[in-house]
Amino acid sequence: MSIKAKYQAVLDLGEQFGIKDGQVTEEGGILKVKGIATTQYEKNAMWDKIKEIGGANPSDIKANISVEDESVYHRHTVKSGESLSLIAKHYYGDLMKYKEIFAANTDLLKSPDVIHPDQVLVIPNL
Repeated sequence: MSIKAKYQAVLDLGEQFGIKDGQVTEEGGILKVKGIATTQYEKNAMWDKIKEIGGANPSDIKANISVEDESVYHRHTVKSGESLSLIAKHYYGDLMKYKEIFAANTDLLKSPDVIHPDQVLVIPNL
């Protein structure tokens, strides 16, 4: 299996996120990946996928992923059936962090109990 094939799930994730200025090269058995993620969440997800495939310190891939917008952790488009607590669980692993998401979006939200599909919420850096 080629190195590129081994890490294809990482490349697919980058495509899904729309990583900008993406470059992928293979030199001497090492896959080199470079690009710009929109948010820190996307960068972290890319690194999580790299580690899932190659282990904690993979030696066959080098990734240089920078972040375009460091003012937020992510921007989330609400889907039907979601709540702030479920969104908080997804991004932070803690349902109770919904309060931080609500506080970051008081310009858009009047109550933490009422969100609507297609609203774009700021997921703040914690």
